[in-house]
Amino acid sequence: MKELTKAEEQIMQILWKLETGFVKDIIEQIPAPQPAYNTVSTIVRILEQKGFVGHNAYGKTHEYFPLVSKRDYTRSYMKNFIRNYFSGSFQEMVSFFAKEDNLSVSELDELIDEVKRDLEDENPS
Repeated sequence: MKELTKAEEQIMQILWKLETGFVKDIIEQIPAPQPAYNTVSTIVRILEQKGFVGHNAYGKTHEYFPLVSKRDYTRSYMKNFIRNYFSGSFQEMVSFFAKEDNLSVSELDELIDEVKRDLEDENPS
């Protein structure tokens, strides 16, 4: 899966939240100063060419929707991030952030417990 530019990711974050939207709906969600209509329209068309966005046509107007879920993109992005910055080691990444954020042993234990709960929720026995 291709990575998104900062502008493309901003648009995708909005479409994931809206689920469907016209260019004007997307622009309304962008904080000031808002980009021009043509700028957003161009980015959406690029996202469509990359396979991230689809549309329904109503005459000359298009309603856009995500083709790639936020979860799938996040998974792909994080796998690339871990591979590029931590030699593909999830443990190395966690260790880095634990040290960087000065996490205590009890905070790490809480994190482990939270991950266990999340895994149990996803894979109930």
